[in-house]
Amino acid sequence: MESRKKILLVEDDESLGYLLTEYLRMKGFEIKLSKNGINALKEIEKNKFDLAILDVMMPEMDGFTLAEKIKSKYPEIPFIFLTARSLKIDVLKGFYLGAIDYLKKPIDEEELVVRINTLLNTLSLNKSQPNLSKEFILGKYSYQIDKLKLIYDDKIIKLTSRENDLLHFFVLRQNKICTHKEILDSIWGKNDYFTRKSLNVFISRLRNYLEEEPSIIIRNIHNQGFIFQIEA
Repeated sequence: MESRKKILLVEDDESLGYLLTEYLRMKGFEIKLSKNGINALKEIEKNKFDLAILDVMMPEMDGFTLAEKIKSKYPEIPFIFLTARSLKIDVLKGFYLGAIDYLKKPIDEEELVVRINTLLNTLSLNKSQPNLSKEFILGKYSYQIDKLKLIYDDKIIKLTSRENDLLHFFVLRQNKICTHKEILDSIWGKNDYFTRKSLNVFISRLRNYLEEEPSIIIRNIHNQGFIFQIEA
């Protein structure tokens, strides 16, 4: 029997937190509720989670700050934002920090479950795809897929789950055009304005991570997508 997916819900609104916790439990998830970012970090230290759902507006530590700490210390944990803030700049900031989705309040519980299942299934599919190797040599870099690491000399770059998925996607398709739709459907599980913006953010990050090796190029193909190349 497949084990239940474990989700950390960080929400300071007691009523909403209780409602979502009970609903998600009813749908078969194992839920741990934290009312602020400080307690959430303590839970992450003690438990392994498949996904974190972070409210943005919280006392003591807001969701964006919490996301930065998760990204730094626990890059393997994917997270999504849950917030009443709908400004484009906030949504893009969420994706820049590494969020795999951004859900706006008021929450439709059924939509939330569909989103969670889609995200977890996509992540699970990406992890289960057969790898020819757990490690690739990319010019002067060592890319360790299972450890979410890029290594250059003594410099270690920790990748988030989403960064790792995207780089792995490119590495397996070197010198081939990867269309925007192909990338977004495969990794994000959807193709809309915000995910396309998010993709551009992640492309910029990968370029920055790989800048020590000039032979590696992530080339933009206008109105089509990208090509990952390692020039001889």
